[in-house]
Amino acid sequence: MVRRRNWGEDRVYFRDQDGALCSLPTGWTDAADADSFVVIAAGRCPFRLQDLLDLVDLVDRLRSDRGGK
Repeated sequence: MVRRRNWGEDRVYFRDQDGALCSLPTGWTDAADADSFVVIAAGRCPFRLQDLLDLVDLVDRLRSDRGGK
């Protein structure tokens, strides 16, 4: 397994059972550094603040696409 930054994204590269080169975002693996919020929350909070703010932005965009309904 190799961890590299490609096209602005941190990715993990590995070979599958057939020897083909594959990659995944590092955040999807245990190779990623521990998120400090997740460590401190110790399972008490299912959402990070940034995730909730991103959700608010998404809901606002969807509402504006529907004419504010």
